[in-house]
Amino acid sequence: MPSASLPSSPLVAVIGGGPAGLMAAEVLGAGGMRVELFDAMPSVGRKFLLAGKGGLNLTHAEALEAFLGRYGTRRARIEPLLEAFGPEALCAWAHGLGIETFVGSSGRVFPAEMKAAPLLRAWLHRMRGAGVRIHVRHRWRGWNDEGALLFDTPQGVHAARADAVVLALGGGSWPQLGSDASWVSVLGARGVAVMPLRPANCGFDVAWGAYFSERFAGQPLKSVVLTFTDPAGVTHRRRGEFIITAGGVEGGLIYALSAPLRDAIAADGAVTIQLDLTPDREPSRVIEALSRPRGSKSMANHLRRVLGIDGVKAGLLREYVSAADFAEPERLAAAIKALPLRLNATRPLAEAISTAGGVDFDALDEGLMIREMPGVFCAGEMLDWEAPTGGYLLTACFASGHAAGRGALAWLDAQSKINM
Repeated sequence: MPSASLPSSPLVAVIGGGPAGLMAAEVLGAGGMRVELFDAMPSVGRKFLLAGKGGLNLTHAEALEAFLGRYGTRRARIEPLLEAFGPEALCAWAHGLGIETFVGSSGRVFPAEMKAAPLLRAWLHRMRGAGVRIHVRHRWRGWNDEGALLFDTPQGVHAARADAVVLALGGGSWPQLGSDASWVSVLGARGVAVMPLRPANCGFDVAWGAYFSERFAGQPLKSVVLTFTDPAGVTHRRRGEFIITAGGVEGGLIYALSAPLRDAIAADGAVTIQLDLTPDREPSRVIEALSRPRGSKSMANHLRRVLGIDGVKAGLLREYVSAADFAEPERLAAAIKALPLRLNATRPLAEAISTAGGVDFDALDEGLMIREMPGVFCAGEMLDWEAPTGGYLLTACFASGHAAGRGALAWLDAQSKINM
């Protein structure tokens, strides 16, 4: 069991009740600190619970080198956090709460019950037993002139003092669950470098025709290969599936490539991807199949019979291929193997699964403390990093909360020695 804090122990305020904030609070409580956790919502862990509604993907069981590669240009910043509290440590921590885990066929790690709620309940029970106090409906507004933390509450403005502060306020996605990015202006006003927030693991806008949008919105486009070349000349290619929406595309394959797609749109104003609708057939085989006599059969029936193309795939071809090209097997085959689809914009940040951008790592020390604000630490999605879905987001959030908690303990210990 975590050790109980003493009345004379330093008081630490943790602001934000997601995985990063809760982990920081637990580490601090285990270190003997008095911990007060504040959250704007009526209960903590709301985004965590929603993310686990269809099955909580806690982490991933792949080799560490591959795991670290998922963090792209921020790997060097995230790697030390994961070395201290990575996938194996996260699973062991869950087991310590009485939550068994298993590895799915894709390598993703899930709780045995699949849901987030049992884990959160066990976690909060242990934290409260260790003396962590949780205050909900406390929306942080910054500091007053005397250095006290200010919160809007149903009872009015509340001021609180603390010996150290851990900020774990999330990014800007799903603001209805508490991550509204209001902290950006608060920290910016104090000179903290914050990189612009951008959508990550997001959908994109496509200018569908009215018929296609009405007919196919909500339907999955399965077993395709998506290819595009970014402004730097790097070609991205991935197989999977995604969802057609009324105004664009979203889902697994799109999310997996959303970072380079987003950056390509930022550079050029739009990006054109190519879709291979029959990835298991060579172009010559597609041409041969299309060249077979179809007699009295319609083109729709012909495509379904010789290539298995129907439904949304056939709809895409009708949306983008001219009648003249439909009549020419070579040109139709070229479209089937590389159908061009123009993505015009990312969907709004509020709709994204996660956020890119945030507090610049250069503004933080190795313990995630803001260099120009001693005693103030940052964790979770409000830091400048991003990762694909598949357990990578959650693992790094837990790891950064763990690091911020340890950083605050080390700083408070150093302060106590200075003041002795």
